[in-house]
Amino acid sequence: MKLDVGLGVEGGYLRRVGEVARAAEELGFAGLVTSETKHDAFLPLAVAGSVTQRLQLLTSVAIAFSRSPMEMAQTAWDLQELSGGRLILGLGTQVRAHITRRFGMPWGRPVARLREYILALRAIWDAFQNNTPLDFEGEFYRHTLLTPFFNPGPIDHPEIPVYIAGVGERLSQLAGELCDGFHVHPFHSPEYVRRVVKPGIAAGAQEAGRRPQEVRLATSVFVITGESREELEAQREAMRAQAAFYASTPTYRPVLEVHGWEVAGERLSELARRKRWEEMPRLITDEMLSAFAVEAPPEELGEALRERYGGLMERISLYMPFAPGERDRFWRRLVEALGG
Repeated sequence: MKLDVGLGVEGGYLRRVGEVARAAEELGFAGLVTSETKHDAFLPLAVAGSVTQRLQLLTSVAIAFSRSPMEMAQTAWDLQELSGGRLILGLGTQVRAHITRRFGMPWGRPVARLREYILALRAIWDAFQNNTPLDFEGEFYRHTLLTPFFNPGPIDHPEIPVYIAGVGERLSQLAGELCDGFHVHPFHSPEYVRRVVKPGIAAGAQEAGRRPQEVRLATSVFVITGESREELEAQREAMRAQAAFYASTPTYRPVLEVHGWEVAGERLSELARRKRWEEMPRLITDEMLSAFAVEAPPEELGEALRERYGGLMERISLYMPFAPGERDRFWRRLVEALGG
């Protein structure tokens, strides 16, 4: 199992990327993972790719529908060339409100649209690498013009792995059909992965004549760890609040349904609608928290993660901040426990 480091979103985001990337590579992390919430997912990877030699560069989720396939293809191509083939492109759909109201872009049939988006990317990359005529015409996207002046040309590592992120069976099936990997949302449980994600991937793979093992699983993990009782309790309550936030969103309801906790999800959604945020964590019981988070002392966390995710995930990152020079012994021990 590979351990990646997630890039935080605190102030000075881009200014700190080089330092974080170099420190992560020195400690033995397998990759650097970015997401797309407050900041762009790709700019930090350009910085990281310039100052490292081994570290893989991953977007846990770059929002597909806020960009055209051509723009995404060009950005990924340049990062792949810069890094010498270390990019793993992770795409996500986001939800209707953010696509239409935050990004001002069209929405509709997101699974079908994402499927076509991935096919368009691969057609564009083929045109870049092999100078084949660009002739992609789909229901949502049309790319039929690429003159030599706008073609970046071939690179040494043209095969860019594509992962998608999502919740539920349909996106899992799409990953099984078309993708190299699937990013499981941080709000998950191993039972949900076994009962929903893996069967969905298997169904999609079977339909496409692939082996399910061709699709790698990755995730970010809620963890509760600390040196003192006070630190443990503070992290426990922070994770309880985070779980309550995600559980209140109908999009993530399939995770609750696996455990029979739909009523709690409905109550959390109602509290969120009424903006009664402080009451929400109380609905996340200790049983629920233990399903969504790994709790262990620092010296035992690596073994606890291996026990929970061994054979289930190929790569994980922790849903906690990493700062160069802080807790280096903890992080190095974790990398060693998980095999880097």
